[in-house]
Amino acid sequence: MAILTKEEAKKIIDKVLSYSKSDEMSVSLSGGRTGNIRYARNSVSTSGESDNLALAVTSVYGKRSGTSTINEFDDVSLEKTVRRAEEIAKLAPENPEYMPMLGPQTYLETNTYAESTAKITPDFRAQAAFDSLDPCRKKNLTAAGYMEDTTGFTAIGNSKGLFGYNRATSVDFSITVRTADGLGSGYANPDVNDVSKLSTKAATEIAMQKAMASASARALEPGKYTVILEPTASVELLQNMVRSMDARSADEGRSFLSKKGGGTRLNEKLFDERVTFISDPMNADLPLSPFGGGGGGGGGGRFGGGGGDGLPQQKQTWIEKGVVKNMFYSRYWADKKGVQPVPAPGGFIMLGGTQSLADLIKSTDKGILVTRFWYIRAVDPQTQLYTGLTRDGTFYIENGQIKFPIKNFRFNESPVIMLNNVEALGKPVRAGGNLIPPMKIRDFTFTSLSDAV
Repeated sequence: MAILTKEEAKKIIDKVLSYSKSDEMSVSLSGGRTGNIRYARNSVSTSGESDNLALAVTSVYGKRSGTSTINEFDDVSLEKTVRRAEEIAKLAPENPEYMPMLGPQTYLETNTYAESTAKITPDFRAQAAFDSLDPCRKKNLTAAGYMEDTTGFTAIGNSKGLFGYNRATSVDFSITVRTADGLGSGYANPDVNDVSKLSTKAATEIAMQKAMASASARALEPGKYTVILEPTASVELLQNMVRSMDARSADEGRSFLSKKGGGTRLNEKLFDERVTFISDPMNADLPLSPFGGGGGGGGGGRFGGGGGDGLPQQKQTWIEKGVVKNMFYSRYWADKKGVQPVPAPGGFIMLGGTQSLADLIKSTDKGILVTRFWYIRAVDPQTQLYTGLTRDGTFYIENGQIKFPIKNFRFNESPVIMLNNVEALGKPVRAGGNLIPPMKIRDFTFTSLSDAV
């Protein structure tokens, strides 16, 4: 397995650094094992496992930099890679925004690694697939699913003495279940660091229930409705919004956080007071990489985490009781503005309440339950206006009960507006490498019907 210990990784990085003749040099070393199993039409179609170990060298002369990569680790090959990076750097144009490399940093000891995931075998994957397929076959339902597990490490170092190391594991599972006539569809998509917390059978049973319940869908008129969004529905909209919380974009007038006439909306109340977003690498349910640019399990690195320069990740509050409290700053933009750099989060936590999804449904007189949004595209990035489709189980709610399935809609909505129309928030759960509550939102805009199932 291509997993190096902290000591082994540091030994290689120190050797590579010893070959440097440039002004500065940084090294990134990563490796791991990735396994997967895929099935469709109730039969496994592919399964595999791969190991990889790779090293990247960036050499710098003044403000010129060059990068070379390799997956061979003998001394001759390593030195050749350094020489190549230096050669490229001398030919490269100057980068006016180049920042000198960081010195030694202190990193959190995050718990992104789970031994249970590291021990996954092909037999385990086969059993996980069987546990999903078997109940579908017995109910004459058709399943398509994919499970991928990763066990890996990332190590970073540079000529100024910086060194960081992190091991991480992750498991992603997605399942779509269709009725025999193809008119009903259900979906589930759990992700974990620790595979002992994943039940493919339980996730599949949720998708099965939605598939059977969503057949014979009726059409409703498009318009504004109270909606209950499951985390799998809202996650991409919320990710898009958080990714847009970049200080430079706001300062340059290209963001929803830009103020007309100049300036930003930092410290302004833009959302309902129940809306709070944080990131916390030490969170037990969502552990993340301790440094920017490094990989992490279950969401670490999904946002890019700070550009790969090794900025330490710390607990941050991004939105507190509806007020924008923080934006992320690259080192260049932070230096230009005279503030401390803040890396983008590897994953975010949206705080919620204690209610379950069922509780939110019971509290709704009339509304629509949305399992999932799909094919989301930007209409106006500056206002965070997006369009997309509901999929895989959309239901009409009346007097606190699900009454019947409905045909899918196209929506046009902004998460900024959505988070101003909060009726209630449930208990956060993991979705797409984040922790997100189910949400009850009023006046959500559906613009047309869709033939999607």
